[in-house]
Amino acid sequence: MGLRHSLADMREPWQRSHALLLLPIALIVATTIVDIHSPADVHLGPTLIIAPALTPSFAGPRLTALVGALAVGGQFVVAEAHGGLYTTNHIVQIITLTVLSALIVLYCAIRDRYHAQLAQVRSVAEAAQRVLLWPLPEQIGPLKIASLYMAAEDEAQIGGDLYATTRTDGEVRVMIGDVRGKGLSAVGEAALLLGAFREIGYRHGSLPELAAALEKSVSRYLDDFEPPEEIGERFATALLVEIPYAAPLTRVTSCGHPPPLLLSPGHVVTVPELRPAPPMGIGATGPESYDLDVFSFHPGETLLLYTDGVIEARDADGRFYPLAERVAQWTEAAPAALVHHIRRDLLAHTGGRLDDDAALVALRRVPSTQAGRQHGLVLHADRSPQEPAAGERES
Repeated sequence: MGLRHSLADMREPWQRSHALLLLPIALIVATTIVDIHSPADVHLGPTLIIAPALTPSFAGPRLTALVGALAVGGQFVVAEAHGGLYTTNHIVQIITLTVLSALIVLYCAIRDRYHAQLAQVRSVAEAAQRVLLWPLPEQIGPLKIASLYMAAEDEAQIGGDLYATTRTDGEVRVMIGDVRGKGLSAVGEAALLLGAFREIGYRHGSLPELAAALEKSVSRYLDDFEPPEEIGERFATALLVEIPYAAPLTRVTSCGHPPPLLLSPGHVVTVPELRPAPPMGIGATGPESYDLDVFSFHPGETLLLYTDGVIEARDADGRFYPLAERVAQWTEAAPAALVHHIRRDLLAHTGGRLDDDAALVALRRVPSTQAGRQHGLVLHADRSPQEPAAGERES
């Protein structure tokens, strides 16, 4: 069954291209017939180049070469009907048509090769993104989750923004971060921070302790690999969020990252007041360098985490994207719908192009009755529900 579907999918483009092939062939036939029956001083032969010139828009080099050969053949027929093949005018037209058709075929082959290379690069980038940014689970305990990543660089799927989740006993921890720089140049630092969070995110008792451990990992990496000319220039902002299963609250430690938005029913958007510490990589020394902020987070509310690529996106007049103002109309939307609305609105605001990487994570707390069996269970896209979490495997 699957093989038949695959063969059908392969046949559809082939059938479409061969159906469109009738257009240039009909053009060659019509031009040839009209030229044969035209007066001797009317020369329509040069217009035969239109047929092979149209073909690359829907076909590859082989079909383009076929159409080019038919066009040259049509020119031979016209030449035979108007004075013979050896007149100077017809010889020049045949040679010119042959050379132009060959150039079109060459262009078509180069284009197809470029497209194949681009498709391969895209597939590698998508695979790297899946390794770097694991798909977030749709639900952990009392939280429904949706995420969005938009890279600034053309054809890139990854960059310097990041997010990840883990859990401890009775709590969900989420990190969203932003490495200085954008696109592929920031992937190394992003991978470092993500790897450190996944390894130690569930081990430390408090968010300030976790922040200090992550800072130590980032600083150790920069000490070993940061170029001398960039000392002090590489750092990462991060927001660490901890949400208990049972208590209607959330704990946050900010490392120079924008505060989250709390979306409540009735189009209410609240910006919690945080006490941010310096970004990671600047040199904070221990847990005492980080503050723990606590605020309420009730069922039915949504916590929206984002990177500065969202709020610093500009329109044609240089105005920043007003995230808090725009999301007020979607406070009751489900997480997946919320990030979809923001993506569409953000691209409309910027004219379809971002100047910086942007990431969003929406966390909706559902009533405990809806959480049901999800309490204490993480559903990962790449792991079955029966497989234990990383913390359980190592303990």
